Amino acid sequence: MTSAEPLILGIESSCDETGVGLVRGTELLTNTVSSSMAEHVRFGGVIPEIASRAHLDALVPTLEKALSDAGVSLADVDAIAVTSGPGLAGALMVGVSAAKALALATGKPLYAINHLVAHVGVGLLDPSIAARSTAGALPENLGALLVSGGHTEILRVRSIAEDVVLLGATIDDAAGEAFDKVARLLGLSYPGGPAIDALARAGSAKAIRFPRGLTAPKYMGTAEAPGPHRYDFSFSGLKTAVARCVEAFEAAGEEVPVADVAASFQEAVLDVITAKAVLACREHGLTTLLLGGGVAANSRLRELAAQRTAAAGITLLVPAMSLCTDNGAMVAALGAQLVMNGVAPSDLAFAPDSSMPVSSISL
Repeated sequence: MTSAEPLILGIESSCDETGVGLVRGTELLTNTVSSSMAEHVRFGGVIPEIASRAHLDALVPTLEKALSDAGVSLADVDAIAVTSGPGLAGALMVGVSAAKALALATGKPLYAINHLVAHVGVGLLDPSIAARSTAGALPENLGALLVSGGHTEILRVRSIAEDVVLLGATIDDAAGEAFDKVARLLGLSYPGGPAIDALARAGSAKAIRFPRGLTAPKYMGTAEAPGPHRYDFSFSGLKTAVARCVEAFEAAGEEVPVADVAASFQEAVLDVITAKAVLACREHGLTTLLLGGGVAANSRLRELAAQRTAAAGITLLVPAMSLCTDNGAMVAALGAQLVMNGVAPSDLAFAPDSSMPVSSISL
């Protein structure tokens, strides 16, 4: 690894946030984000075409503001990094096209990077996390739990630039997606995560016993003979169970106990997520767990994750919320690691990959 600290421009456009960040080595210079969330509220979810058009409108102003806030110019940048997947195909195309144009215009090398691995890279930018590890590096024996509207995964990270392995993932809805869908069932606002988190505080998590997906012995197996979904998640059945519960109250002419339903649903999701994350850490010798993604804002997830990691002797790391949600700084952070590890830049002929596997750190 070179000792130089490259200045990296990062561009993120995988969903509804247009993010541009600038990072020098592991120092965060600016993290500028423009969100189109307000444009999706009336639909109760992200509409890909609207998101893509919003990226087109926001990208140049967001880039200009990021450069201005950081006090640098494009000429000062050593390399450009852009999210190439996973994500919404049209949204990814906007960011990738912009990054390619900038690379061609400036002659700067371009790195097409993995959105999920970038979520782990933010740990390098958070001073409270950096203080716990060797300067410029993530902690050893690191696992990551990423929970967002589009992803729910458990990762093992041996080297953020070279060795990231997927241990478990959702086989249907992501956790955040399930929150949004259940929020609509309960007549709550979008995005559903914050609405359910707030309402659940007034309800009882024990009021209704909702199913815990993929926790039956046939899916879990044992440490010696793991089942097919030992570290995986499923939330579609839970969503259906909530719908049937609401229908039963309505059919009986009873008022739906919305707060209790919200609290019980939330507990069912987070119980499985935290239990499986800790199990994966214990069985793979991971002594530190980094929590990332937009759902990391959920107060109960933070509380339960803290309780269970502490009980298992695992250190829990939670980056600042501005770094947990999709942003360009995380892209720049991963780009900086690739540059400092001598990874070759991407060929400009690459295409964005909406289902890019986590094992592909860069293209």
